[in-house]
Amino acid sequence: MSATTLPSAADGAPNTAAPKFAVVGIGNALVDVIAHASEEFLDSHDLNKGSMTLVETDRAVELYAALGTAVEMSGGSAANTMVGVASLGGTACYIGKVNHDDLGDVFGHDMRAVGVPFHGGGVDHGTPTGRCIIVVTPDAERTMNTYLGVSSSLDVGDLDVDAIAAGAVLYMEGYLFDRDDAKAAFRHAATIAHANGRQVSLTLSDSFCVDRHRVDFRSLVQDSVDILFGNADEIRSLYEVNDLDVALKMVSRECGLAAITTGADGCVIVTGDEQITVPAQPVERVLDTTGAGDLFAAGFLFGLTSGLPLAECGEIGSIAAAEVISHVGPRPLVDLRTLLPDG
Repeated sequence: MSATTLPSAADGAPNTAAPKFAVVGIGNALVDVIAHASEEFLDSHDLNKGSMTLVETDRAVELYAALGTAVEMSGGSAANTMVGVASLGGTACYIGKVNHDDLGDVFGHDMRAVGVPFHGGGVDHGTPTGRCIIVVTPDAERTMNTYLGVSSSLDVGDLDVDAIAAGAVLYMEGYLFDRDDAKAAFRHAATIAHANGRQVSLTLSDSFCVDRHRVDFRSLVQDSVDILFGNADEIRSLYEVNDLDVALKMVSRECGLAAITTGADGCVIVTGDEQITVPAQPVERVLDTTGAGDLFAAGFLFGLTSGLPLAECGEIGSIAAAEVISHVGPRPLVDLRTLLPDG
């Protein structure tokens, strides 16, 4: 297979300036609080295993207190992806929203420390920086309860137009899509990217997220998205079908390129006229699936923006995902570029 050519932009003449960043991400800027707990803990606290549930301040405080010992680190789905791109040797930039509180300062420092410029948008002084409480059960499944805090108030005014225009690919996180202001920001960001000849990608994030925004997601995929990321459950939910093959055929008609992860089976890469299956990388022991999809997207986009064939993009995505599920936490513990075949 020949090297990948990025799909043509939907609108606008190509930008003659070389991209400053391989990928620019937009998403919820959160601090992750990760703890191991039993199935009984989920039951006793009425947690829906494997889901991402939005919670208010009181519920976040209650769960945080009940967990006891936990690991805290800056996170958020798209932010994890940008860190992964940088770890692979690519250039990435992140746009999110935090407050000037302790967690907000930690978040920005963490991103810059790994080489990812952080654009924090405006500040709402009355709302704290968001955080995601992640409960990992013995089977390595993660259950997330997210307090979005100020991150969810990101709007058009928080976008860094120059950064978006300077990224070869814009990567947008579906989790951020719960407010009308955020939806408007997504569409505006996509317009900026396309007007500059750049590409637009979207991650579906979570099947429950898809359930909430199916109509809007379908419209966005059809009108504005060049590259779609999701897993088997999410893509079936998007098209309201039980058969994965049917969902893959449907997405091939609506999006130029889709990369769909299928758990231990690996992934399927879908274009308008072909499907490429890439096996998962072997993992001796799965400890925590948090961040698997985020790091897969990082690897895939690193390969894509490096001009590699689609199958190799999927392989790099699988390598990155395999590393992150072998330990606790949603970000790599080693320099991912060292894991590549020529690393």
